[in-house]
Amino acid sequence: MSNSLRTFDSHLTTAERKSLSGLDTPAHIQDYLNAIPYSDDDFYRCPLRVLRERKAHCFDGALFAAMALRLISYPPLILELIPNERDDDHLLALFKKYAHWGAVAQSNFTGLRYREPVFRSLRELVMSYFEDFFNAAGEKTLVGYRTPVNLKVFDHLDWMSSDAGLEALADGMDRYKVFPVITDEMAANLARADTRRLQAGLLGANPDGLFKVSGR
Repeated sequence: MSNSLRTFDSHLTTAERKSLSGLDTPAHIQDYLNAIPYSDDDFYRCPLRVLRERKAHCFDGALFAAMALRLISYPPLILELIPNERDDDHLLALFKKYAHWGAVAQSNFTGLRYREPVFRSLRELVMSYFEDFFNAAGEKTLVGYRTPVNLKVFDHLDWMSSDAGLEALADGMDRYKVFPVITDEMAANLARADTRRLQAGLLGANPDGLFKVSGR
């Protein structure tokens, strides 16, 4: 066990260790995130705080999933999906199985969560989110993604156990390269999500946690 995992474990109660022991597959980690409310708070929660408060937005959820994946011997990888200026970004915790990529995520949108490990490349995985990546007005907004981040590089910030370094972690992620997935011309000609897809995507959403879309 790494020093970072030992430090995290030292903060856990017996009940918390038992709760985490049940998160023994990526799908079980996703089940946990699906069962907790989507946070509309404008601050970050570390994984330990998510565990205790049972609340998370996408940043918190990705870090929690990365921690939980790390506990079952996956590297703590996260990837940021980049939207245009009319939406929020989205974070995924990545895992690889059978030489294929999958993802765990917390989201206010039903279509932006789990992905089975069936994608041959990160771009394939990212594009599986394209049609479901829309704002509350139904505008498709995904334009790119960043290089994956191994959160081990931020272990000095004690990101699993403390909120104190999470702003610095988020700022550090901004330095990673962005790969576009569509051109400006493509973006200008995208159809909106239809009514049924929009309703399905917003099923159970926390309205206060949605990006506020201004008129055109």
